Amino acid sequence: MTFVVELQHERQINPVDTIEQIAAVNDWAFDRSGDHEITISVTGSWTDYHISFTWMDDLEALHLACAFDLKVPDPRRREVVELISRINEQMWLGHFDLWAQEGVVIFRHALLLVGAETSARQCEALLDAAVESCERYFQAFQFVVWAGKSAAEAIESALFETAGQA
Repeated sequence: MTFVVELQHERQINPVDTIEQIAAVNDWAFDRSGDHEITISVTGSWTDYHISFTWMDDLEALHLACAFDLKVPDPRRREVVELISRINEQMWLGHFDLWAQEGVVIFRHALLLVGAETSARQCEALLDAAVESCERYFQAFQFVVWAGKSAAEAIESALFETAGQA
């Protein structure tokens, strides 16, 4: 049984246009490869993030994929996959994946906009969630890849919260 009522809705604002405006206001480098896709570069505390936004008409969803410069060598892939699993258990928005073909960790999320217009605030929240998640866990990925730590050790270090001031 389907409860879907099909209504014709012509979108007034292309969500990718909104992302382009956000990138321009923040003076971020971006590349618009078409009406439905844009890639921006954002500088974080640990590394630069390469964030691709794709508008999917059929789903009426704005998909985000955020990658950072950390190539996972074959001997560390199993432990990185274990770390991703542990991280994803704690995620409320989005998730991490290992792009196996390239050996790169990416954060992915989608904003479902069925029948609704896009606001800059929604797009900024999507972008903020991606960068904050990557910033929070970047060092854990480094611990596994470069320091040879286990996923358990890396996640423990990432979740360590400091209290007070020195």
